[in-house]
Amino acid sequence: MSTPHYTMLIDGKWHDTPEHYEIRSPATEELVATVAKGGIEHVDLAVAAAKAAHEAGDWRRTPPAERAAVVADVAARLASRADELAVLQTRENGATIRVTGTLHVGLSVVQIQYLASLADNYPWEDKGPDIGPVPALGLVRREPIGVVAAIVPWNIPLLTTVWKIAPALVAGNTVVLKPDEHAPLLALELAKAFEAAGLPAGVLNVVTGDGEPVGAYLSGHPDVRKVAFTGSTAVGKSILRQSADTIRRVTLELGGKGANILLDDADLDIAIDGTVFACMANNGQACEAGTRLLVPADKREEIVQRLVARIATLKIGDPLDPATHIGPIASAGQRDRIVEYFRIAAEEGATAVAGGRAPKGPEFEKGYWIEPTVFVDVTNDMRIAREEVFGPVLTVLTYDSVDEAVKIANDTNYGLSAGVWGSEARALEVARQLDAGMVWVNDWHVIHPAYPFGGYKESGLGREGGPDALDEYTEQKFISLDRSGGIENKAFAIVIDPVAN
Repeated sequence: MSTPHYTMLIDGKWHDTPEHYEIRSPATEELVATVAKGGIEHVDLAVAAAKAAHEAGDWRRTPPAERAAVVADVAARLASRADELAVLQTRENGATIRVTGTLHVGLSVVQIQYLASLADNYPWEDKGPDIGPVPALGLVRREPIGVVAAIVPWNIPLLTTVWKIAPALVAGNTVVLKPDEHAPLLALELAKAFEAAGLPAGVLNVVTGDGEPVGAYLSGHPDVRKVAFTGSTAVGKSILRQSADTIRRVTLELGGKGANILLDDADLDIAIDGTVFACMANNGQACEAGTRLLVPADKREEIVQRLVARIATLKIGDPLDPATHIGPIASAGQRDRIVEYFRIAAEEGATAVAGGRAPKGPEFEKGYWIEPTVFVDVTNDMRIAREEVFGPVLTVLTYDSVDEAVKIANDTNYGLSAGVWGSEARALEVARQLDAGMVWVNDWHVIHPAYPFGGYKESGLGREGGPDALDEYTEQKFISLDRSGGIENKAFAIVIDPVAN
């Protein structure tokens, strides 16, 4: 069986390049696919195509319901291939099949359907209140911004892609998509689905290439009017600085260091399982993961003991096996980064009571593996507690009062996610005090199309999904239509006397 090869989509045509990427399974290092490796010249071509398509106006003048129908058709096409795409995603980035089938593909389909449905009741053009004392009609329009650059990561690539391009296209924009070089396959499959659904040439373009220079060049391109980015906070800050040159719109979904608070009345049978899910889902490679566990000091030993016992039951191994809970880390570089954090944590005085190394055995001789890990003796000033490790690594901190727990939870540069476990009234009271864009009570990773995804502080700007998703991809325009008839009632007549002139 030949290895599939993927090319780039620019102005309705698929482009190959002399140089190719190899996409290899993080579990076995086997070759999964090859992909065209683009450069900045391809960004110029793609942006030019998107700009020309926007200026031609065919797509932005297409009625919103028809644009939404094209996007919804793509959801149906993905749903019909859900099992196949889930396997491809697992082979590409190592997420377990139980996660790629639900979170990566299943939730992406639901998100596309929801985002397309927003067109039905969106205020594309609304009449406002009468304008007085001058008789005039006020209209408020929502219009597309123009060329949107969508730049997405490797950890949950399909979902982060549809959060950007679905509302952008429903709103009438054109798009240049830059998938991460380590996980571009589902983005390219998505582009094929849009092509099959009848999206006009140039409206969606996909350029594959390195973050540097291709992604950085795209985000700073002078003809791009909006950048939607998911990735590291460091890169997000760079994009924000770039945006000053042209005052372009920016949506940033960046890092996190989610605080997970167990109150003293939490049901530990539920909270322990929930804590493992919060931190270890998607092999711990999720920006909204609950990676800082805050427990009452007098219950620390019991909670840690139960946590370690529960983690010992997790199955590590083949991500295509439905029984597997923890698969490989997505790349050798990311695995090595996590191992370096283990060294730093030990140097700063933290103790690993579970994991802290690669699993042993012949099935782990190839691929990039890390055991699910728990550190205790952690204080909130340690790097392991402050920086995003992005792996199956949990830090346990203690508190003596709920006020102290809230203070520790909020003592971070991030503010993407948080969680509270306990009786509903108490937990909800704590949830309202946490500086995070998403707070889960007695659960975690609850992501629903009708609710926004995004964070406070250095976790980003703007929100993805939710009922206001189209606002991020439209400009507001106020139109005043004079209905006075006579010159004496015009607004300018207040300050300019036509008779005197």
